Amino acid sequence: APRAKPVTCARMKTTALTSRASRTSSSSCLPCTSTRRARFARDGLELRKVRRGPEKKNTWLTTAQAAATEMPNALKSLVTAFSAVPDPMLRYKQLLHFAEKLEPLAVEHQTPENKVEGCVSQVWVKGRLEEDGTVTFQAESDSQLTKGLAALLVKGLSGAEPEAIVSLEPSFIEMLGLKQSLTPSRNNGFLNMFLKMQKITQELASSAGSAGSDARNIPMSKKIENALRDNFNPSSLDIQDDSASHAGHRPDSADGGTHFRVEIVSDSFEGMNTIKRHKAIYGVLADYMEPSGSIHALSLSTKTPAEV
Repeated sequence: APRAKPVTCARMKTTALTSRASRTSSSSCLPCTSTRRARFARDGLELRKVRRGPEKKNTWLTTAQAAATEMPNALKSLVTAFSAVPDPMLRYKQLLHFAEKLEPLAVEHQTPENKVEGCVSQVWVKGRLEEDGTVTFQAESDSQLTKGLAALLVKGLSGAEPEAIVSLEPSFIEMLGLKQSLTPSRNNGFLNMFLKMQKITQELASSAGSAGSDARNIPMSKKIENALRDNFNPSSLDIQDDSASHAGHRPDSADGGTHFRVEIVSDSFEGMNTIKRHKAIYGVLADYMEPSGSIHALSLSTKTPAEV
């Protein structure tokens, strides 16, 4: 084996023996940043600094290593699987298999606003934000190969949080090893699909933020009304905010939202005694009650239409 050459770091004033094979691995005595950058550049690699591990320490990785670290788990698994297949034709066949398994996008969603521009074939992508904060995608195309590419992105990105999708670098496309199997126009179309998904995700996240802000500005009386109407379909509903009358012993009640009188008439109460009716209402309004919400007390009148 050839003798390893010493690499001297002026900043650390120390010498570490390194060989070409060990240049991408860590050493007990690492050269300074400028030395490492120069060494990796000589090997055709680029260094990036990322924060990783429980203590979020800075770590220098190659661009490919950093991209793999930051990928959603589902996408990381796909990249690993595709990059391990040496035969381009097998990768091509796998894309066609993905196309067959892709859940179709309804025709009413194949609209201009969902269409991916810059693709050889027609492609439509739609996303939705789930209750757990993750994003789910659907896609459709009039070409089986393009549909397979879309399916790969749907499988890899669905279930990830918006931040992970928006911040994802497109370098993973190169890591999939599909470049040799696709024409330049197909490769460009694949990138455009990914960028469209990022744009959709950004819009979903922004809308959710606006909706959350609007929800915080809705008066508590209106929130109560919406919840009761959705769950009990009342024939009569009256809600009074009595919070101000309790401000003497509870100063924060002066601004309202803590004490309410609710009179509700609904067929939903048929066959239920008063205790069960009250429990049903408290269950619906649980998120608005203390300690998670602002409601301190509710005075309830619950009747069926026959009891009015």
